[in-house]
Amino acid sequence: MTPEPYPVHGAGLGLRRSFLSALAERAPEAVDFYEIAPENWIGMGGVNARRLRALTERHPFVCHGLSLSIGAPTPLDLHFVRQIKAFLDEHGIRAYTEHLSYCSDDGHLYDLLPIPFTEAAVHHVAGRVRRVQEILERRIALENVSYYGAPGQEMSEIDFIKAVLTEADCDLLLDVNNIHVNAVNHGYDPRAFLAALPGERIRYGHIAGHYVEAEDLRVDTHGADVIDPVWELLDLAYARFGVFPTLLERDFNIPPLDELVREVDRIKQIQQVHAARSARSAADA
Repeated sequence: MTPEPYPVHGAGLGLRRSFLSALAERAPEAVDFYEIAPENWIGMGGVNARRLRALTERHPFVCHGLSLSIGAPTPLDLHFVRQIKAFLDEHGIRAYTEHLSYCSDDGHLYDLLPIPFTEAAVHHVAGRVRRVQEILERRIALENVSYYGAPGQEMSEIDFIKAVLTEADCDLLLDVNNIHVNAVNHGYDPRAFLAALPGERIRYGHIAGHYVEAEDLRVDTHGADVIDPVWELLDLAYARFGVFPTLLERDFNIPPLDELVREVDRIKQIQQVHAARSARSAADA
């Protein structure tokens, strides 16, 4: 499985069931692709399943999973992985991504928990990723996650991420908001962290809002508008790595669809600025 060009292009939006009726009537032109969590749709029937099928037949879709639990101490749920493969194949999903975290241990824990930043954990996770990729017959991408503690830490977050991606030979879902959140919570330079990421592995990106709990604590809620420092970090990411597909996440306090589309359109505007700069640079060369 060799790396391919980006699976989608432009600016995307996380699909919520509350949007289905509106999208069936008129899909916003600003939205180039959509993302869903496959766990929320596998096995679904009825009108919502039909509406999803109609959308996946007309628009590019990617999947961002919640339950793979790639870092868990317990064995992989291979039945679940095969369900994922069937869903991806059925709907022509362009890419499958997951969190570089875990959420189960003899039962679902209903939270995304941090994997210890250790060499042993690198080997553990990488082996599980390779097995998932074999079953899915496609590369996956892992998201740099927000975390609030680092138990048993032996290496830095950035070194851990790079080691997993290299040993597993998988891709990166670059969550720009998570860089900002972690930089505040753990006291590092977000620009330096961004610069150290392997840009050649980026499949697409996420941008979102968060909650300010305290001056030194941000909570990754996806429940607010994107703030200026996060927009600035996205701009910096495009400047460093080139324009990559980027999706707006909103999971709570969801405003009307038109308001979300305005944020999606802001992604497109930033992308267009960088695309124009790249075109001018190529012409000058």
